[in-house]
This record gives sequence, C-alpha cells and structure tokens, in this order.
Amino acid sequence: MKLLKAAIAAAFFSYGQTMLAATYVYVSNAEDGEIGLYTLQPDGSLQPGQRFKAGKPVMPLAVSPDKRYLVAAVRAKPFSAWTYSIDRATGALKPVGTGPLAESFPYIAFDRTGRYLLGASYGGNLVSVNPVASDGRVGEPMQVIPTARNAHAIRTDNTNRFVFVPHLGTDQVFQFVFDEKTGRLGANTPPLVQLKAGSGPRHLVTSSDNRFVYLLNELTATVTTLSLDPKTGLLTELASVSALPADTKLAPGAPRPSPGRNVDNDIWASDLHLTPDGRFLYAAERTSSSLGAFRVDPASGRLAYLGSTPTEKQPRGFRIDPAGRFIIVSGEKSDTLSSYAIDASSGALKLVGRYPTGKGSNWVEVVSFD
Repeated sequence: MKLLKAAIAAAFFSYGQTMLAATYVYVSNAEDGEIGLYTLQPDGSLQPGQRFKAGKPVMPLAVSPDKRYLVAAVRAKPFSAWTYSIDRATGALKPVGTGPLAESFPYIAFDRTGRYLLGASYGGNLVSVNPVASDGRVGEPMQVIPTARNAHAIRTDNTNRFVFVPHLGTDQVFQFVFDEKTGRLGANTPPLVQLKAGSGPRHLVTSSDNRFVYLLNELTATVTTLSLDPKTGLLTELASVSALPADTKLAPGAPRPSPGRNVDNDIWASDLHLTPDGRFLYAAERTSSSLGAFRVDPASGRLAYLGSTPTEKQPRGFRIDPAGRFIIVSGEKSDTLSSYAIDASSGALKLVGRYPTGKGSNWVEVVSFD
C-alpha cells in the first residue's frame, strides 16, 4: 500500500512538473516602451500574452544565468536598467527596480555568475560594468572604460575569464581579461584584434566547446570565424563567409548615422545565433529583411553558406529556443513576429506562423523552464 501511495505521489509530482514546464519569449518594443510576453507552444507557434511597461526606447534585454531576472536597457536619458523578476509558472514580469547606466547601450549582457551586468555603448565609445544585487537590482556603474568608435556588443567566453567587444567604427575586437571575483575588466595582451577595413564588427557568439568565436560584420554581412586560445583568451582570425546569396545587389555599407548618404542599397547586418548543438548558425540582414543560414564544421569551426530565408521587415533581433527547434524573429518595421521550425538535418527554416507585436520590436529573449 505504501508503495502504491508513493507511486501515485510520484506520478502527480511528475505531472505537476510537466504542467509547469514552459518556454517564454520576451520582445522589447522600443517605440511603445513595452516588453511583450509570448508562450512558445510545442509546435512552435506563439501564444501572445501581457505587455509590460518600460521606458522609451527600451531595446537590449538580458536574462540572468539563473533565469530569475530579466534586465532591459532604456536608451534615453536618464539611461537606466529596468529589472523584472520572472514568474516561472506564467512568464509574467514583475518590476523590481531601476538602476543607472553609464551611457546609451545597444547591448547588455550578464557575466556567467549573474553578479555583474556588462554594457557596450555605440555612441559613447565605451564599455562598463555594473554590479547586480541578489534581488536583481542593478547598481551604480563600478567601471567605465573608454575604448574606440562604436562599441557594439560585449560577451564573456564560456569560462567567464575573457570578454570580447566588437567595434564597428574601427573594425576591431577588443580583448579583455575578466575577474569574476571583483567584476573588473583589464586589457589582454594584445588588447585587440584588427579586422578588414570597412567590415564593421557588430555581434559575436562563442561555440559551446569554447574553441571558436563567430563574429557578424554589419557593413558586409560576413561572418568571421576566429579561434579562441583557452589559456590566453586571444582570438585569431580564420575565415569569413557571406550571409547573403552570391547574386545579392546590396553593396557594403558605412557606419551609421551617415549624413547625406543614400543607404537604401547598403548592407546592414544585425544579429547572429548558433543552435544549441552547434550545427547551424543564422545571421540577420536588415536591408534585404532576410536570415542567412550556415552549416558549422565542429572540427575546424568553418562555415558553409546554406541559403537565405525572407523574414520580418528590418530584422534587428532574433533568438533560437533552448531546445534548438525554433527561431523567433522580430522586425523593427513590422507589426508581427515570425516563428520558424528548424529542420534538424538540413538547417532549413519553415514558417510556423506570424504573431502581433508592438512598434519598433527589436530584441528577443527566450527563457525555458523544465
């Protein structure tokens, strides 16, 4: 009898855990000053939910490593970081508080301990570190470092020992050493990697084995593979491949704003992400409103271009779900989001559906509880 009761209790516990398992999608709507919530269904469709108030324009988002908090950066004065707690059962966001940021940041990211928030400023030409309290609140900037023109992203490697910052205006990636005990950044030796003039380094991701870094170049829509030395944290350029088809009519772009320049035909790449298994990489290009797909060679880190998929107008942000089955794409000039299923063998994308969103939707985060 006791065994039967235990089995029933275990079954109910398992059922309850299954019921609680959910994947939530968050999208920042810059022009509305809101963050939209969606629930990702098992078939890849999205169920729209609440929208949560933030400042205007709200843009980059970051989720803490323990998935308890979401932080949103507001890019108007006073520059601020808005912290929300995440309800595991519903995905709802509850405001926790706001903290000051040193500048307008197009990119923020937690370090892997969740105790520090890193930021890169395109207009301020700097990077910064803010402490994050145990309740998720962002404190006063503890370190602000002038760097070079147009710092566009900031990411740690998988060991949390090294930090990389692409600079669009100088075609460089800055290399830092990070002390996770103190939260301080220091220049590595050498302090930067110089890339091809006019490429415009923008965003980067690291392979799960920490051997390679993939860098998206905004002005050419190329993705550069760099090897990462695990001991020194230094990058070495290996190869670059275009995210656009060979017959593209687009031409290399220029750093923006570009007064007096007609940018209608300029390449304007925006974001890139790897599937969790590391087999496929995708990159967004805004002028053509497309996603380019690559197959990744895990041994060499090199990329092979697979093709391009039309998507939302002016796609600035997208994200792959933690299971690696779906991609959710936003468009700054679109009033919908797109969800695509990823073919596990070919990497091809198949549209699942389109769903309403706010104005100026740009950054996408996906949080999964199981």
